[in-house]
Amino acid sequence: MSTAQNGIFALGTSSHTYLEFDLQPGGDGLSLVTAVANLRQPHTTLGGVNLVCGFRPELWRAIDPDGLPAALTGFDQDIVGADGYVMPATQHDTLLWLSGTAYDVVFDIAHQAIRALAGTAVIATETSSWPYRHDRDLTGFVDGSENPSLLEAANVALIPDGTPGAGGSILLLQKWTHDAAAWEALPVREQEMVIGRSKADSIEMDPKPPESHIGRTDQDTFGHIFRRNMPYGTVTDHGTMFVGFSAEQRPLIAMLESMVGIPDGVRDALTRYTHPLSGAYYFVPPLDAVRRFSPVEDEA
Repeated sequence: MSTAQNGIFALGTSSHTYLEFDLQPGGDGLSLVTAVANLRQPHTTLGGVNLVCGFRPELWRAIDPDGLPAALTGFDQDIVGADGYVMPATQHDTLLWLSGTAYDVVFDIAHQAIRALAGTAVIATETSSWPYRHDRDLTGFVDGSENPSLLEAANVALIPDGTPGAGGSILLLQKWTHDAAAWEALPVREQEMVIGRSKADSIEMDPKPPESHIGRTDQDTFGHIFRRNMPYGTVTDHGTMFVGFSAEQRPLIAMLESMVGIPDGVRDALTRYTHPLSGAYYFVPPLDAVRRFSPVEDEA
């Protein structure tokens, strides 16, 4: 049985950094995977830092052809809705997601990681994030109300045993910026109609407004995922890092297509107030698959 990267399920961390890298010109995927595999998951007196690494599906397939689902692909084409709304494709070669109890520790380890990969990859994007009011996003609503419990999360997020990539996961990473002024100008009742839940206690509307965010991403319809979303940014420029793990890619694709209205022309009402800046899929291999590429014995 393969062992999943435990940072996927490490709830309660207060500081996060997402580092996306591209291969250096002329670089090769094996060198990049080896460099990532040699990174350590360190522990300090200030608390541990969780490291989750993911790779562009095509890059991982080139070095381990049978080590991931055959149909898994990168986010290589924009998703365009019937009215022209665009979810941009910004696929990179590898992702390091670091999370911990204090930002100074996360900062130091992120700095070390960038230096360690410098010979094979260049940093393409960097975003830091943090929790807001325990479990709310910057719209003021509870985020992840439909998340499975930790006891059930592995069944949702991890590729099952006996299939290619078992113990790994498929990650959708998107950065969404919020139009805070437009959102905050809405009365609470109108905000609730946009989301499809009550703001104070996160009770789902019945029936759900068909254009509401909950209505357009209904997991009972598309399939369940495990979300680790986090707010990012400053007081004047902020949004949400969407971090969604799934055992299959299709539910993630179907939700995005539904949000932009591809099936029926109905667009997610939340997209009137928030806009995606990036989009990438990463294969998050199980630990034993990553360690095969490290000549150094794991000390963690």
